[in-house]
Amino acid sequence: MSTLTVGVLQQPIIWMDGDANLQHFSRLIAQSAHHDLWVLPEMFTTGFSMQAATQSLSETRVLGWLQALAQKHDTALCGSAAIQLADGAVNRFYFVTPQGDFSYYDKRHLFRMANEHHHYKPGASRQIIEYRGWRILPQICYDLRFPAFSRTINNDYDLMIYVASWPDARANHWQALLLARAIENQSWVIGCNRVGEDENGLSYRGDSQIIAPEGEIIASAIPAEATVITATIDRQRVTAYRQAFPAWQDADSFTLTSSVG
Repeated sequence: MSTLTVGVLQQPIIWMDGDANLQHFSRLIAQSAHHDLWVLPEMFTTGFSMQAATQSLSETRVLGWLQALAQKHDTALCGSAAIQLADGAVNRFYFVTPQGDFSYYDKRHLFRMANEHHHYKPGASRQIIEYRGWRILPQICYDLRFPAFSRTINNDYDLMIYVASWPDARANHWQALLLARAIENQSWVIGCNRVGEDENGLSYRGDSQIIAPEGEIIASAIPAEATVITATIDRQRVTAYRQAFPAWQDADSFTLTSSVG
């Protein structure tokens, strides 16, 4: 499938109230036109809390909700949630297909300025998810600051998705880095950020975007507004641009290592 119709849910998140957040997102998707893929923000069940994993919904509950909603509306869903596992907590990005199949990626770069690295375990590696002919790289918030981790390896993905709780204070960083990731990797980029305020006193303005591989911003959310942005993206646009402007052929080769974890 060459095209995907994507919906990006730039929404507030009710602090530490998983059931209320799931009901809110369920209503939004039910009231909207059909999309091939819906993107939810980081920690969409709780808000960005260091206590989220121990007080939030279980993995069974979150994953079951995603699978039921995906099957009901014949759509894929993705977003991250704080999940408590037997050996520790993770900030886990789920990608669920209309058939109920799922993949996940655990956030690799944990936001030390909020002590996330003291409350969650880092993911071991990046993941590539395949869906309807697309190859998708899932990323979470702070990952955006580390370009080596997201660099294409012989054009191994077509779409990069960032889900985030990125505060107002660094909104210009969010916008600049999303654009850079699209341009340097010649890839579609989707950035889904939340809006509103949280119980830590942080404010979020969203600035969610859908960016084409040449760097064209084809959809951008109104700042600080609860809204949905939609676009139809075409995988052939990636292929055509990489062929017309093959900068990737001159990329430096390297071995990725990390002191994280």
